[in-house]
Amino acid sequence: MEKKFDHIDRALLRALQRDARLSQRELADAVGLSQNACWRRLKALHESGLIEGHTVRLNPQRLGLNLTVFVMVRTRHHSKDWLQAFRNEVVAIPNIIDFYRIAGDYDYMLKVVAEDMNAFDGIYQRLIEKVDLDTVTSYMTMEAIADARDLPI
Repeated sequence: MEKKFDHIDRALLRALQRDARLSQRELADAVGLSQNACWRRLKALHESGLIEGHTVRLNPQRLGLNLTVFVMVRTRHHSKDWLQAFRNEVVAIPNIIDFYRIAGDYDYMLKVVAEDMNAFDGIYQRLIEKVDLDTVTSYMTMEAIADARDLPI
């Protein structure tokens, strides 16, 4: 059975989403706990799987990744072997930063970051040469309006 989490746990999670660099003292002060109580709650949140890790958000443009593309994929193949081969190819391409199986007109959605259109074309060519796909449609973004938002807790 999953542990229920309360308003203090939610406050801890919101604070960590905003800034995972907070010290335990700063975090404890922010939610009105002692450092020991804060540590115990954080440990329980990690053990429950609510906290999956600690990461840093990087600025893609500062890294020269100026193009973001959403790639929609439709396939005629739905076997376990085909799916495994497709997954293997997709995760081998580091520029594909998100990968979803979806419902609707398409079967998969990929989020790709690249330096420019030529770099994206190379990624696209690499993808289609390795796996048999029915339809591939790409949507180039013009502006990230709300990207990498915190989860609503």
